[in-house]
Amino acid sequence: MMAAPKTTPLPLPSRNPLPLSAGQEQQVRDLYYKRVRGYCANEIRDFASCALNRTISATWACRTQRLSMNKCMIAHATQQEQDAAREEWFASRDKRIAEREAKERRKIEQEKFHREWWGLPQVEGQGEKGKSDTEADTEKR
Repeated sequence: MMAAPKTTPLPLPSRNPLPLSAGQEQQVRDLYYKRVRGYCANEIRDFASCALNRTISATWACRTQRLSMNKCMIAHATQQEQDAAREEWFASRDKRIAEREAKERRKIEQEKFHREWWGLPQVEGQGEKGKSDTEADTEKR
């Protein structure tokens, strides 16, 4: 009797399957920073209120708040948090695409309204009141 061949499990797909452009990486980084600042909002607020209306003296007067804020930021600035930010960015990708398409539709509608309101040609390359440039030229002759 033949033994069944031992199969090895396929490797898990990458959590971050697509390489991102520099702009997209910046969006992920912004999301990451926002998440970390959200975790440490109280510490940041404490340091900011201490440093308010201080210049050089903030260095030693607010030392405990600064150290507390830095400790919190370092504790939450992890690779797992970067991965979570990247996953959140990928999850909201469809939403951003829909928003961009809606913005484009709104732009086209506004251009159409503007052209109708001012009696401009509907399509580029058209002359007076919807006639093509060649038709307008032949009428002028």
